[in-house]
Amino acid sequence: MNRDDAEELAVEQALALVGGRNQARDRADDQARGLTGDQARDRADHQARDRADGRTGDQMPHNQNPGEPADPHPIPHATPSPPASPAPALPWDRARAVAARAGRGGPLAVVRLPLDRALGHVLAEPLAALTDLPSFDTSAMDGWAVAGPGPWTYEEGVSLLAGAGESPIAARLPDGTAVRIATGARTPADTTAVIRSEHAHVDEARGLLSTRRPVVTGQDIRPRGQECRSGDQLVPAGTVVTPAVLGLAAAAGYDALPAVPRPRVDVLVIGDELLAAGLPHDGLIRDALGPMLGPWLRALGAEVSGPRRLGDDAEALREALTSSDADLIVTTGGTASGPVDHVHPVLAALGAELLVDGVSVRPGHPMLLARLAPDGPHLVGLPGNPLAAVSGLLTLAEPLLAGLAGRPAQDAYRALVHADVPGHPHDTRLVPVVHRAGRAGGRDHVAPLRYNGPAMLRGIAAADGVAVVPAGGVRSGTEVEILDLPWAPATPWTEGCFT
Repeated sequence: MNRDDAEELAVEQALALVGGRNQARDRADDQARGLTGDQARDRADHQARDRADGRTGDQMPHNQNPGEPADPHPIPHATPSPPASPAPALPWDRARAVAARAGRGGPLAVVRLPLDRALGHVLAEPLAALTDLPSFDTSAMDGWAVAGPGPWTYEEGVSLLAGAGESPIAARLPDGTAVRIATGARTPADTTAVIRSEHAHVDEARGLLSTRRPVVTGQDIRPRGQECRSGDQLVPAGTVVTPAVLGLAAAAGYDALPAVPRPRVDVLVIGDELLAAGLPHDGLIRDALGPMLGPWLRALGAEVSGPRRLGDDAEALREALTSSDADLIVTTGGTASGPVDHVHPVLAALGAELLVDGVSVRPGHPMLLARLAPDGPHLVGLPGNPLAAVSGLLTLAEPLLAGLAGRPAQDAYRALVHADVPGHPHDTRLVPVVHRAGRAGGRDHVAPLRYNGPAMLRGIAAADGVAVVPAGGVRSGTEVEILDLPWAPATPWTEGCFT
């Protein structure tokens, strides 16, 4: 028996074990869809793994603790079999790459925003200086402007102030003379140096100024163009406008900035079981995603409407999708294949193009990315479990929004992890972590956080990053890829109930 036959037999046995559909019918379905043998085996393998784990989507076996690998021999659950996917789930890194390319698929719009409205936007063009900075020689300190060697004569009651304009003494300073000067004031021509007030000695009786320290030519003078010359590039296109960028732009002469408009996002919350207020009761649970998604998406540079709750209503979902004028629609729940999971059927009815239909990542496996029309908008379908939805945000929404907003996508980096981190047997795992400073000369590292089950938010609430754990897990003391979350904790976390 060759390797392909052995794999196919293993898949057939797994399907038979959990009451899967007839394999011959699956092969007929695959042939009708034009799937190759490898694609069909990949699809069947993913379905077999999900069924053999005793869950659909991101449901965990009832006896599995958060963060632990799945039981290899769970009790089968009587759950409906999902329909055959048109293609196997994408690996996590490939799914992120597809989302990033989709975001960069079209030309970026450019608007000119006044400085007081540009904060948080992305520069559509490089920011070039409109003037020299500083635009004239200025005093860096309160003190005395002097010309030539000392001691220097001065005129009592005469001083140069910032913004005072031209005066005969400001135009030129003869050798052997001094004049009081304020920080930011224009230095007269032929000024040798500025002597700080605390370093100067004034002999009022003789009308002479001397210094307690040697004078170096040019000291405490900011020469014209010290920071930049007119036309110099200050910051490149794609830079996020921060308060400091606003200050630099104002100093360089700008009243408005060329910016990329923020992508507009609609959030659709799906599920009849969700409450908008009060305590859970009678099988109803609080909607955790509606309050979370808006601020999270805004932190990614989007302009977000208030969440719209649709329930499990296919027609309401269809109407919401066709009437939206957003650049991106984010849905929560309904991405699997249960009796009230309407996202796939509605997208199919609308003729949407599925760019990503399932990702080999836990939690968040049944996430999806679609394009509703050739020129947009896009739709990111998040699973309904809260941490699984966060996984979808990091995997698909973040790189897509980075492209739409004109900002660079976040690059994963590597960090040392303290503690073993279990992995999924086949898929990538995203695990909340918190950064810790090294002690006694040790390296900085990350610590994995508990409460990382698909339905839990307690771990991610304490996290400042997410570890990308490969299949099989990692051992303590090794390096893992880290994605930063779009905020930093207000208070440093300490070892405790979260770790």
